[in-house]
Amino acid sequence: MTVASLTRELVSIPSHTDEGETEAGEFIESWLRRETDADVERDAVGNVIARKGPTADGDTLALVGHHDVVEPDDTQLKADSSSHVEERNGRLYGRGTADMKGAVAAAMLAFRDSELNASDSSSSPQSGETDAPGELVFASFVGEEVGGTGARHAISEGFSPEYAIVGEGSTNYSGPDVTDVVVAHKGRRGSTITAHGSAAHASEIDAGENAIYRATDAVDRIRALEFPAADVAGEVLEGTIAVTEIGGGTAMNVIPDRCEVTVDERTVPGERADLGQVEELVGVEWMVDQDLPPMRCDDMSFAGTVQSVADDAQSGSPELVTKPHATDAGWLSEAGTECVIYGAAEPGEAHTDDESVSIEVLDRCYETYRGVAETWLQ
Repeated sequence: MTVASLTRELVSIPSHTDEGETEAGEFIESWLRRETDADVERDAVGNVIARKGPTADGDTLALVGHHDVVEPDDTQLKADSSSHVEERNGRLYGRGTADMKGAVAAAMLAFRDSELNASDSSSSPQSGETDAPGELVFASFVGEEVGGTGARHAISEGFSPEYAIVGEGSTNYSGPDVTDVVVAHKGRRGSTITAHGSAAHASEIDAGENAIYRATDAVDRIRALEFPAADVAGEVLEGTIAVTEIGGGTAMNVIPDRCEVTVDERTVPGERADLGQVEELVGVEWMVDQDLPPMRCDDMSFAGTVQSVADDAQSGSPELVTKPHATDAGWLSEAGTECVIYGAAEPGEAHTDDESVSIEVLDRCYETYRGVAETWLQ
């Protein structure tokens, strides 16, 4: 079985609904039970987690992905509601090929094929931190596209590998036909600022308190904030803050008593803008609606090992790079796992009507995942 053929099978299952997500999880679980002798479980929310290795005393390395997808375009579905998958010019087209069933397939095969040393070793790639070989874990989560619900559940139930490779996109970041190693990415915090006032007839403006004016005072505070930044692998990863929606008022002749402002932040590791200061203003409240954490790998030995193995798996020269998008790596990093991202998806491919992935790069991911497992865990 090739990575491409397994990707085809996964993509043919439309997993943008709860039912389809369950079917995809059942397929992955069944495949792992059939193809490996690993300890396989599908937990209460549908995450599929498999473990193998000679000992639990060494470090754990997880190959991490997700099997949910965003809603497909009509052209990406067949008449029987299965997902349409097509191969053209060395690429697979279909919803989930890039984000991220191709990487999940590569990780499944790498997990199956990795040969781990069953005996203790006197040396290790982790600078002598442990003399025991480690455990290899495969994990495919649900709910990544809706805020990381699967990853958060797994972490709450004790999922805590020391190291993880998350198979989100890292291809063509430093240059064409190069799959790089992402060592940091931004998070996203979405929040709502609500300004309260008191209504009055617009002919008597002093009889009320204009909630829109209070909201615009809060917007002025936001615009004065400095964007947070973090230095990672020689790059400056800069966050952003933007007001993206505003709504208030009931009629053209009424002083508004309520106004809401939506704020989108792209956060960076270690720094947060002080948005809470808007609550110093009279009648203004601030509520966080979503907070997807950023990620940063602080273990450059691990990142360097992945980079070295990735270099051997391709003709290009992979670099340590940063990524603008939040992923499940943020939740794992927040919980203490050292993460890097390495995957086949390219910028601009995910969530598109003509989503596709390079078959050659899928094979590259397989070779890298397997190579890191067999190097790092010995």
